[in-house]
Amino acid sequence: MTIDLHTHSRVSDGTAAPRDLVHAAKAAGLDVVALTDHDTTLGWDEAAAAAEEVGIGLVRGIEVSTRFHDAGVHLLAYLPDPADAALQAELARIVQGREDRVPTMLARLRDLGIPATEEALAASAGDSEITGRPHVADLLVRLGVVRDRDQAFAEYLSDGGPAFVDRYAADLVEMIALVRGAGGVPVIAHPWGRGSAHVLDEPAIVVLKEAGLVGLEVDHLDHDPHSRGRLREIAGRLDLVVTGSSDHHGTGKTGHDLGCETTAPHQLARILDLAATLGSPTTIVGRED
Repeated sequence: MTIDLHTHSRVSDGTAAPRDLVHAAKAAGLDVVALTDHDTTLGWDEAAAAAEEVGIGLVRGIEVSTRFHDAGVHLLAYLPDPADAALQAELARIVQGREDRVPTMLARLRDLGIPATEEALAASAGDSEITGRPHVADLLVRLGVVRDRDQAFAEYLSDGGPAFVDRYAADLVEMIALVRGAGGVPVIAHPWGRGSAHVLDEPAIVVLKEAGLVGLEVDHLDHDPHSRGRLREIAGRLDLVVTGSSDHHGTGKTGHDLGCETTAPHQLARILDLAATLGSPTTIVGRED
């Protein structure tokens, strides 16, 4: 069974509709795919209908923006109850923070002589439900300022860049509790990617496990072989779930093809079993086996 537990649709910062993403996952030979848009469950229903139609397993999830020791950390929340009021209230706060900074980012780009207007962003972002930094990056590509999202972030939008604007993100420990309270399973996304190894060292991961963390996304393109080995050892010592995922964003993120990194079936089984134990009404859809 081929399982990819981290993908994005255009509901957040991917480039395909949830339905089209699920169809692409089936065409890529996946047996199970997770939709984990940033800070939202808005794509779940469309993706679930497509999974039922084509006969692929769908794990519904969220990639949540959090902070830990003043550093940004992304938390994958698998199978939480989408009707949980406390979780949805915090997600709404995160999304509002994401969207509120966009006009200031555009203004800073205009100060640099780049015609980054809100009208141009709306035309570039299309029907994306949530607008954020990746959409500003896409606008810079469309305007010919940079060649791709990676260059846009490196030269303009990353922390310390000339158009960077900070925003609200949830406290990681509190979000772990919220996810579990909603019956969901919390797994840290690419824990040692983007320079996070100094923040998420083994003592920190021990603290997070005690707070309810269930797993680590080990097999990710942001991790080199040495990092993967060390993370796998830590996960083994702490009895944490180990996942692997493409972090697919369609054409918005090069090299992250569906299924380029995968999760072992027994690790997915652990996630499903724990969600059931926590009382989640959400489970895998689209497959009978």
